[in-house]
Amino acid sequence: MTAAAIRPTTIKIDQSTKERMKRLAEVRNRTPHWMILEAIRQYVDREEKRDALRRDAIDAWRECQETGLHVTGDEVITWLDTWGEENESVAPVCHE
Repeated sequence: MTAAAIRPTTIKIDQSTKERMKRLAEVRNRTPHWMILEAIRQYVDREEKRDALRRDAIDAWRECQETGLHVTGDEVITWLDTWGEENESVAPVCHE
């Protein structure tokens, strides 16, 4: 990202939060500015992943509704119970 692409933004936070952030920044050997940017980056990353997961779940539900293909909860639990074992089973096959 070029310096020309970076634009300042103002946020308003209460004095208590500002002081807490300043103390934490000092402990972490960071600046409050760095901590704010990192918090925003992490929040945006997490929310983008949450949205992608939601879209994937909706798409999977639509596909299940259209095709009737699915696995039951019991089939998944039985499969997951073998994870990490010597005789780990393969994922259950979708069926109608």
